[in-house]
Amino acid sequence: MAALFVFTEPTSAQLDEFLAAQAALPLAYEGQGATRDGVALPAGCAVDRARVSLGRGRDAFERAVAAMRRWTMFALPWLRLYRADTPLEVGRVVAIVPWHFGFWSLNACRIVYVIAEERRFGFGYGTLPAHVESGEERFLVEWDAASDEVRYDILAFSRPAHPLAQLAYPVARLFQKRFAADSRRAMVAAVKPADQSDISL
Repeated sequence: MAALFVFTEPTSAQLDEFLAAQAALPLAYEGQGATRDGVALPAGCAVDRARVSLGRGRDAFERAVAAMRRWTMFALPWLRLYRADTPLEVGRVVAIVPWHFGFWSLNACRIVYVIAEERRFGFGYGTLPAHVESGEERFLVEWDAASDEVRYDILAFSRPAHPLAQLAYPVARLFQKRFAADSRRAMVAAVKPADQSDISL
């Protein structure tokens, strides 16, 4: 399946074919790995950063790590991640398949690094040629030693890679911001104890 936009939800077989074709291709952007420390991001790209508190202490951190391993930040009503059982390992490829305006778009990404430290856990993935954007995104949970706070942090840089994304750039940016907000809500819901109220984002 080569088309990036389809009017019916892709089947698992079609997505397997799509990812198999993308898996052998190189990443389609400059600045690979730049989101790991976030210091020198490529010029000319939109930069997005979003952060939310998930609680405090080891228990909150461990729940956040478990949620990230399950790709909980992608468990959204308008978006499908394929495959959601993909382990967080360098080189693994996934398809991000959002539904918008009556059609689905297919976007391939490869995990480019994993962070697995005592108080930090996360990963970054980068876009492959079959993606409407070009860039990289980092998903990270941190357990602050000084405050005991656990935070979920997203850092991304991107630019349009498909003509439709260029033509509808303001709309594409709205979807990126929507994902950041919905992703934070999903992580808050997964980590917060049931007896605590939701955080407004």
